[in-house]
Amino acid sequence: MDIVEFFQLSNGKWFSQRSNLAAKASSGGRSDLYIEALSATDPAVIRLCEQSNVDPSQALCGVRIRWDGSMELEQKKYSGSTVMVPVSSSSQAKEGTLLRDSGSTEVAVASRYIMGTDDALTLITKSESLYAEERVWFASPNLRLRTRILRQPNGVNIASFCSEIRMGVTKPAEN
Repeated sequence: MDIVEFFQLSNGKWFSQRSNLAAKASSGGRSDLYIEALSATDPAVIRLCEQSNVDPSQALCGVRIRWDGSMELEQKKYSGSTVMVPVSSSSQAKEGTLLRDSGSTEVAVASRYIMGTDDALTLITKSESLYAEERVWFASPNLRLRTRILRQPNGVNIASFCSEIRMGVTKPAEN
């Protein structure tokens, strides 16, 4: 499987349940995820490429993710959305750069993506203030699992585990 197939298989509405494990406290949360696979010619894909100084013709596809959820300890709701665009460093689309709009600024976040031989997607994001490694895979067509490790320079580390159950399918992206 390549990243285009992975995003197409992720299309739909998902119920996500998360557990966060930190040194001082653990917490849990729930959210609804809405994942929409986008074609490489979608205006949101082109806009993100241009924002990132990447030739839009290098985009393989895109994905729009929206979420509505809550964390049990914070007793507050949160929501948001992002667009992600993979730009492959090889002809097989197995690894490359994943552009993501940051939502709050004009600058996109770039991560490294790797599609493993086990069909799991690994995302690695590095900056001066953060190292994040996330792994997402399908246990079955309607069950995704996700792990994430965040490391901050101040020594704070957080690990999380999510199970995501598909609740419905949206229209697939047109090629």
